[in-house]
Amino acid sequence: MAERTDLHTQQAVTGVRVLWMGDSIAGAQAPALEAALRANGVAFKDASSDGGGNIVAGDHPVTAKVAADTWKALRKNLSSFRPTVIAYQLTSYDWGSARQQLSAYRTLARTAGDAGARLVLVSAPPFKIDEFFKPHETAIKRAPAMAAKAADGTGADYLDAAELWGGDYRAGKAQRAKDGIHSCQQGSAAFATWFTGQLGKLTGFTPLAPRLWATGPWTGDKRFVKLGCG
Repeated sequence: MAERTDLHTQQAVTGVRVLWMGDSIAGAQAPALEAALRANGVAFKDASSDGGGNIVAGDHPVTAKVAADTWKALRKNLSSFRPTVIAYQLTSYDWGSARQQLSAYRTLARTAGDAGARLVLVSAPPFKIDEFFKPHETAIKRAPAMAAKAADGTGADYLDAAELWGGDYRAGKAQRAKDGIHSCQQGSAAFATWFTGQLGKLTGFTPLAPRLWATGPWTGDKRFVKLGCG
């Protein structure tokens, strides 16, 4: 009964509203993240996008088009959802030069600030660089450093998810699905626990125990079925 009282109390006082942005990797983390944050009284909206979600346009026509769509969707979400926190997980499509990456992350920080929101940049987990990503490997590996630099100069926050995942997608610690890119339920729950803890430190709430949300209906999300998760 005490745990239930604590839950209702936190729901009433956090006032935190998280807009979650990223690609399909972030999308696979979203069901668990939503369950964790809502259990802690945090409003949540998943604005991730499969096959894109990037804010770095780069010089590639596909990423440029997707980035334009991402920025357009962000403007709508700022108006309708009114987040207090914009959490952007660096995407596998953040291609471009160092200057282009830094500029995009700084622009996102300014956009968040103008909307009265806090920007949290999160590095992506290690994932398999297959034939599709290989031409852009340098940009993908450079993105975290550019995000950290952008955060340092704008007042945004940068979270290095290597603290959770490590740096090798093949290692058990990385908890990648069979495709080497996304996460299954266990990995998504691990991320949600870690991120909620980090968010609590930044915004002033103490996260509830994962056992209060980690075995809920979200585990049957169709994303995990498509990934062949058990």
